[in-house]
Amino acid sequence: MGGVGWRAGEERAPGEVQRVPPLFFSSSQAAGVPPLARSQATTLQLNVGLHCNQACAHCHVESSPLRTEAMSADTADRCLALAAAARPTLTTLDLTGGAPELHSTFRGLVEGARALGLEVIDRCNLTVLSEPGQEGLAQFLAANRVRVVASLPCYTPGTVDAQRGRGVYERSVDGLKRLNAAGYGCPGTGLALDLVYNPGGAFLAPPQAELEPAFRRELADAHGISFTSLLALNNMPIKRFADYLIRNQELDAYMSTLVAAFNPRTVPGLMCRATVSVGWDGALYDCDFNQQLAMPAGGGGRLTVHDVGSLDDLVGRSIALGSHCYGCTAGSGSGCQGSTA
Repeated sequence: MGGVGWRAGEERAPGEVQRVPPLFFSSSQAAGVPPLARSQATTLQLNVGLHCNQACAHCHVESSPLRTEAMSADTADRCLALAAAARPTLTTLDLTGGAPELHSTFRGLVEGARALGLEVIDRCNLTVLSEPGQEGLAQFLAANRVRVVASLPCYTPGTVDAQRGRGVYERSVDGLKRLNAAGYGCPGTGLALDLVYNPGGAFLAPPQAELEPAFRRELADAHGISFTSLLALNNMPIKRFADYLIRNQELDAYMSTLVAAFNPRTVPGLMCRATVSVGWDGALYDCDFNQQLAMPAGGGGRLTVHDVGSLDDLVGRSIALGSHCYGCTAGSGSGCQGSTA
């Protein structure tokens, strides 16, 4: 499909997405969208490592129990120093992985960021709460007032297990109950528990407002579980999900779906504008998806947290774009905070 930067049947490495975005750029221009450039950062997102207790079929990070990559203590300390210097514009430290909780830098980053007055987000797969050694995790998160953003692609066991592994639904329910018991998702506690939905196939996420009532009803009726809000994300055509699309000969069709659903109203809310993404090795990116495709911030040479004096060094730089950017701008939009339109 030449319109998204390749021809049908063109030779590509597994999981690869074309990095030259002629159609995305022209779509933005035609919609009157100014060229995308970085503003001052409000969120610093750290991928603290790729080790995870799961190996989900849709994972754009390709995490698994076999991965050993992990952020060093020195890099974690440098991230906290950059965050401190970026206050008060910077308001949030967003921790992801892998399963971020399984990495040695996780708790120090949480406590360090809270000491700076930052909101901390833990992107949690839920099953980590029942891993050996994590028995007090829910209490640690609650004591530090961490916002938990938890992956739960559906409220039915079959769909969750097909995407995330056998037995994951049951363990996810157990994790949600542990979080509820610690006060998460309960009225009056101020402990936010957001659930993340993503499609089980090559289609767009429905609007959040349409899905959330069903999630609330089904989880409450079946398990007595409550949560704060639902975030609906599109699957990004990179890494494991791209491999899935290629195996099923659906990549070109899915890209066509994304292109056809381009929505310029999503652009002002794109996370790449005010989020700095940091890899486990300290490298800087415009977003988590660019990180997985090794597209450095601004599309230039590789920079790390040790190469910049402050996060303001990135302000005004062009944002590195690729055809996968249609995933964030299709339909209601998609980003780490859910829909953008």
